[in-house]
Amino acid sequence: MIDTKDFSFLENQKNFDFKGFLIKIASYWKWFVVSMIIAFTIARQVNIRKEKIYAMETMIAVKEENNPFFTSNTSLVFNWGGTSDQVQNISTTLKSRSHNELVVKQLKFYVDYLVKGKYNYTDVYGRTPFNLVIDESKPQLAANLIGIKFISPMVYELRINFDGGSAPTIRYSDNTPEKVSVAPGEFIKRYKVGEQVSLPFLNLKLEINPEPGMYTGGEYFIRFNNFDQTVLRYQGIGVGFDARAASIITLSLSGSNKNRLVDYLNSTVKVLIKSQLDRKNQFATNTIAFIDSTLTVMGNQLKETGNELKNFNRNNNIIEIEGGGVAVNSKLSGYDVDKDLILRKIAYYNTLRSYLRNSKDYSKLPAPTVAGIDDPNVLSNVAKLIGLSTQRSELAYSVKSEKIFREFDNQMEAVKKVLLENINSAGNSLQYDLSLITNKIAQAEGEIRKLPEDKQEYMKILRKYDLSDNVYNSFLQKRSEAEIVKAANLSDIHFIDPAKDIGGGLIGPNTRVNYVTAFFLGLLIPMILVFAIFFVENAILSAEDIQKLTKIPLIGVIGKKHTTSNLSVYEKPKSALSEAFRAIRSSLQFMYKKKSIDGSKTLMLTSSISGEGKTFCSINIATVFALSDKKTVIVGLDLRKPKIFDDFNITNDIGVVNFLIGQKSIDEIIQKTHIPHLDVVTSGPIPPNPSELIIGDAMKEFMAELKSKYDYIILDTPPVGLVSDAVELAEFVDITLYIMRQNYTKKDMISLLNSRVQSGELKNVSIIFNGFENKAKYGTSYGYGYGYGYGYGNYSNGYHENDKPQSFLQKLYAKIFGSKL
Repeated sequence: MIDTKDFSFLENQKNFDFKGFLIKIASYWKWFVVSMIIAFTIARQVNIRKEKIYAMETMIAVKEENNPFFTSNTSLVFNWGGTSDQVQNISTTLKSRSHNELVVKQLKFYVDYLVKGKYNYTDVYGRTPFNLVIDESKPQLAANLIGIKFISPMVYELRINFDGGSAPTIRYSDNTPEKVSVAPGEFIKRYKVGEQVSLPFLNLKLEINPEPGMYTGGEYFIRFNNFDQTVLRYQGIGVGFDARAASIITLSLSGSNKNRLVDYLNSTVKVLIKSQLDRKNQFATNTIAFIDSTLTVMGNQLKETGNELKNFNRNNNIIEIEGGGVAVNSKLSGYDVDKDLILRKIAYYNTLRSYLRNSKDYSKLPAPTVAGIDDPNVLSNVAKLIGLSTQRSELAYSVKSEKIFREFDNQMEAVKKVLLENINSAGNSLQYDLSLITNKIAQAEGEIRKLPEDKQEYMKILRKYDLSDNVYNSFLQKRSEAEIVKAANLSDIHFIDPAKDIGGGLIGPNTRVNYVTAFFLGLLIPMILVFAIFFVENAILSAEDIQKLTKIPLIGVIGKKHTTSNLSVYEKPKSALSEAFRAIRSSLQFMYKKKSIDGSKTLMLTSSISGEGKTFCSINIATVFALSDKKTVIVGLDLRKPKIFDDFNITNDIGVVNFLIGQKSIDEIIQKTHIPHLDVVTSGPIPPNPSELIIGDAMKEFMAELKSKYDYIILDTPPVGLVSDAVELAEFVDITLYIMRQNYTKKDMISLLNSRVQSGELKNVSIIFNGFENKAKYGTSYGYGYGYGYGYGNYSNGYHENDKPQSFLQKLYAKIFGSKL
């Protein structure tokens, strides 16, 4: 019974064989070279095809600017909540869709200007000799290249390729897409510079820029892009804040054309400045609009009363009428102005109350001062309400959060409640003032009624005229104040460092990263493949692999043969390969002597599977014995796949099978070879029952007769891992040589050998490592020395013939320098 402790060698198989892995990598070095070449070629092609990417920046400051003409009487500006709130609002505005739509439309950045490069189309915005005047109210061909080739300085040719019978267009006035019918194929038509192009799919005019340079014969391309997609691309503008100065904002943008980046960054700030100033002037603008409408009405009234006064003067003696009641009339005119001011305040409050209750947009409210209202609570709350309403309407384009809108609505609702309370309180006070002034007017009118009727009529008309003139002049003064305030307002946004192309700014593509990535991928991909092969194949790669997996001795390492036949020792007796077999012969002789085996000696060669080199080793081991003047015979006992006869130019017509079935005698099946002292017994015809023939009594007789004739008997047997013939022959042999081949024999096969040895099926077993190349250390085969009685690598020069054919480079080197490489 086999004890499990006999298989302790299997524990070593769990450890990763790093050296074996290196040997495997070295054996596939060509894969790494090819992988590197492919990876670096791809990286280079990617690098030369990629457009250069630049980054541009502009820096602005947010500083609250006070109007030098603002007084407590004008109240035509309002505070937006401080600088910190403005910075946040500006950041949101710069990324908003509505703001970027204004900038894109102003710059017409939905148009691409391109030239055809070696690998792709290059953006040449700002470097073309022409500019386009686009009719935005008419369709333009969308997403299709339009070629422009200058035939002469004043004539150009339009070229468009249409794939089908229709083409998409877009009208930029309202961004309406539609399809128009076109003739499939290439559209070509010539136009003069400045001539209007009016086509169903194109409506524009081309004009030459000042100082265009030499452009005749040049070809350019334009492309009309989707407006919304263009805006979306620029909404990604970078907005950064200075940690040391919260009011400083840095805007950044990246792209392939620096002119386009510079223009967009500067324009987005200019549009922002104008928009912010317009909002800041909103109060003054509303006030001027209100005053203008009021002046129109008051102007008509003043004209009517003036005509009425002229008519009265024409029909009456004014000198006599003006003689009395001047003081009373002057007092009454003053009362009329006071009453009008009170009535205007009441009317403003009533309008404001109605506006607050029925409207949701409060950005159009006029300043309370136009009605003579100077209550600071009313003034500040109206300004605050306008500010909140304006901010809310702007955020509707860029913010989708309902929470933010609810916060604005809650704030405006709170301000409205306070204003309504202010209106009620002020209304009661104004009603009291109105009753007082009405009583004063009644008393003065009572005095006037004592005057003659013509004088009363004159004073009545004069009162109306003075009131209209006074109110009209008052509104003119307020309008002048509003205009001054509006003109003197400054934007809170200022350029610190406008965007400018001063060279540099290149941020991509990062060619170094691509090459580094190619290097690692060039190593990684073949390494993964080799790693997979290493574990899938699980082949023996070095002598250390054998030593780790078994205690069976390794008596020889055989390199790869470089001869056409298997007669390597006979054909090149001074080669390193021949010395390896002589070393094995010495080891075998030592083993025979140690086991006290005299007379004829038998040796059996087997392996795990076919293809590991049994026949090759059998022939050359037999050859080294024969060359030492020992009578040697090779017996082909692989009855299923006979091989051994081809190398000796003999036939396999008769052999062992003929003897075992009694057809031939031993002398009849022995065949001489051209190698002195070496005979061969082939297997003969393939029998139907090879195993039964081997275990029969005839095999014992066969071996006995051979021992009487030869000093060494070499048995070439079938693989022990496939059939049991070699196990049956083990009783006839003194030593068994087990052949293993580098990068071919599987590690799992060693466990089978161990099992055979431990169970006693095979005895006196030693291992030969065949087909060895030491690539782990040198990267190529430089001899076969491994410390097992043979070979010295490059140090063997002068002792061994070079049995490896010279490469083309070696031959060339020898021809030029007269020595071997």
